[in-house]
Parts: sequence; C-alpha cells; structure tokens
Amino acid sequence: MSVSNATGGARGDQPHLRRALTLWDLVFYGIVLIQPTAPMGIFGVVSQEARGHVVTTILIGMFAMLLTAVSYGRMARAYPSAGSAFTYVGGELHPSLGYATGWSMVMDYVLNPIICTIWCSKAAMNVLPEVPYVAWVTFFAALFTAMNLRGIKATARTNEILAVALGVVVLLFLGASVRYLLGVHLGSADLTRPFYDPATFSLPVVLTGASVACLTYIGFDGISTLSEEVENPRRNIMLATVLTCLITGILASLQVYAAQLVWGSWTGFPDIDTAFVHVAGKAGGPVLFMTVNIALLVANIGSGSSAHLGAARLLYGMGRSNALPRGFFGAIDPRRNIPRNNVILVGVLALVGGLSLSYQLGAEMLNFGAFIAFMGVNLAALVRYWWRADTRRVSALVLPLLGFLVCFYLWLSLRWPAKVAGALWLGAGLIYGALKTRGFRRNLVSFDLPPE
Repeated sequence: MSVSNATGGARGDQPHLRRALTLWDLVFYGIVLIQPTAPMGIFGVVSQEARGHVVTTILIGMFAMLLTAVSYGRMARAYPSAGSAFTYVGGELHPSLGYATGWSMVMDYVLNPIICTIWCSKAAMNVLPEVPYVAWVTFFAALFTAMNLRGIKATARTNEILAVALGVVVLLFLGASVRYLLGVHLGSADLTRPFYDPATFSLPVVLTGASVACLTYIGFDGISTLSEEVENPRRNIMLATVLTCLITGILASLQVYAAQLVWGSWTGFPDIDTAFVHVAGKAGGPVLFMTVNIALLVANIGSGSSAHLGAARLLYGMGRSNALPRGFFGAIDPRRNIPRNNVILVGVLALVGGLSLSYQLGAEMLNFGAFIAFMGVNLAALVRYWWRADTRRVSALVLPLLGFLVCFYLWLSLRWPAKVAGALWLGAGLIYGALKTRGFRRNLVSFDLPPE
C-alpha cells in the first residue's frame, strides 16, 4: 500500500521530512532562536564583570562562536540530517560519544523552552498579576506546542514575523539613543571607552566577561537540526550558521555600544538583571521602557517556540538512529510531515519544568549541554577534515582546535550546581544506554560514514 509523500504524490516509502526551507528561512530561524534582543538580558552582568567593556566582550564572543559555527557548517555538509551534533560526533568519533552528545543536547534543547516558559510567565504576571503563575506556565507551554504542530513552513513564517518585530524594537532603541546622545557632549575618550578604557581594562577581566557574553550567541547550532528540511543543505546550513552569528554580533555590538554611551558608566544600575530596560527608559522615557519590556517577552516567546522546534527534530534524529525508542521518537506525522510525538512531549516537559525549576538553574544547565555539544562538533570537524583528510590544511586544524579550547574554557567556567545537575543527567543517560545494550556489549546506535 502506497503512502503519500510530502509533495502529495504516491510512493512506497514512509512519511519523511520535506525540504521546504530556504537560506533566509534558516537565518530568520537562527536569529529568532538567539533573539535580536539577546544582549539586552545580559548587558548589566557583562558590564559589571568586564568593567564596562561590553562591546569588546561581544566581539570576542562573536569570534569564538564563529569558529564553532564553521565546524557546524562543515559537518552539515557531510551529514545533512536532522540529528545535528549527535550525528556528527557519532559518525566521526564513536557512536557512544554521539549518544552522550545527543543526550547532553536533549537537556540543552528541552531546557530552552522551559526557561522561556518560566521567563514569559513571570513577565506576564507583571502585566496581569491576578492570573496565577500556574495558569501562565500552562498557557505558554501549550502555545509553544501549538505553534510547532502546524508544520515547518508555517513555523518559518512565524519566525520571520518575530524577527522583523524585534528588529523594529532594536531600531527604536537605537533611534532614541541617537536622539538622546545628540544632546550630550561626548569626547573622543567617551566614544572609545566601551571598547577600551585604560583606567579599568584588564585582559583576564575582559575574558571573564566574554565567557558570559557568549551566551548572546547560544542557539545558533539549532539551524543544523533542520538539515533535512532545507533546500541545498550542503551549502545553506554553512551560510546560514555563519550569517546568523555575524548578524547577531553586529546587532548586539550596536545595542550595547549605544547603551553604554547613554548610561555613561558601568555601575549604578537599579537592577543588574534588567539594566538594559533602565537604559532604554533613560534614552526614551517610560514608553520605551515598557516597549523594551514587551519586546523581551515577545523575544522569549520566539526563542521558546524555535527551541521547541529544534528539540523535536533532535529527538527525531536520535529516534531514527534508535538511540531512543524508534517507534515513538522516530515517527513522522504523514499529514503535516512533522515529528508530532516529539513536539507534544517537549510541550509536556516545558509544562513540568516550568513548574519545578528556577530560571537560573535552568539556564546554567542549558549551557552545560550546549558547550558539550560545541566541543564535540569541533572535535568531529577536526577529525574529518584534518585527521582523516587526504590533504591536510592548516585551517582544518587551527579553526576547530581553537573552537574546542574556547568552548572548554566556557564549560569550565560554569558554576558547580549546573555541573552537578548536568552530571546527573549524563549519568541517567549512561544508565539507560547500559540497560539498552546489556552493559555496552553492542553499539548504542549505528552511523554510516558518508563520503566526501
């Protein structure tokens, strides 16, 4: 009996993911997943850690993440599949390492919609405090799930609308900042201080700030999870990943540069966590203050929905490779061509996590999984394009090696609660793997090594 394929014809294979996304669909997806307003949330913390050198830390972070973005793009050319780092590490290094990486990424990807559910719920309570927190958590978890049950192309259209709306908010802030600064006398020292202040500059301090500023870019790797749903993945995944990091870095640098000039100091914020909102209020008054508050709420809705999408595709990749039960995780809805079971499961986890985790612990655990995946992908790129290559190029050695070292440094900088929670998650994964393979007597998953 034939089954209708994604394009409506009849063929004998099973329902499969449809290649419907363009290069700019991927870029919009990556920008929304990262959020155009990403530096607003960490501005106060980085400003304090780096003693005012926020622009410098953002640029350092962009350089560091571009190294990993190149490795992701290279590996997506070899493995144009939905599993992302799970597939790359498993195919190039070892299936068990791929499984461990995938297990870490599950924590990363699932925690993103969870912390977005938590943040959105608390922000919504500031507007409608009479609605209880439980109701808001239920609403946002259901919203993210519903947005991802409509099909991949509809989700891409939503991402584009969100990216444009957040871009408008960024432009409004920049416009208000320029208008404010026109009435302020600024010397050459004032204009260069966000990059370099001889009175406070310290390389170790700035690098510590950069380790936090790299959070601005966390999420760009989600682009690679859509490799099976994009046109010409061997070209577009690389371009989209690099373009997303570049665009994010440029926008972030402009935002924090304007914010530092408006505030005029790296101290004195009424609240460190919401420092950027107070800067917006100084630049544009109460209207811009509220606008930025609402924009951050919208940004987290976009990020949560996009992370929900990436988590479902990652689980699909692991299910199809039988690292997780294939019958559930590897199933595709034949009508909408989406991994429906995974979308619903991630929604349930967002609901449970939103009611049980704190935002801080969730965010730190997310970074634990993200940096493990980044280190694994850099090592996979190093092995494939330098160790196993017929012609060894210096760039194939230097770029992924630098990317690995930077990510390793960031991983070491995490606080102990996140490391303990992450280790417990990995331990649970190893126990599951041992039971599945009867004490690791056979491979957890099998990967076919693709040709060049």
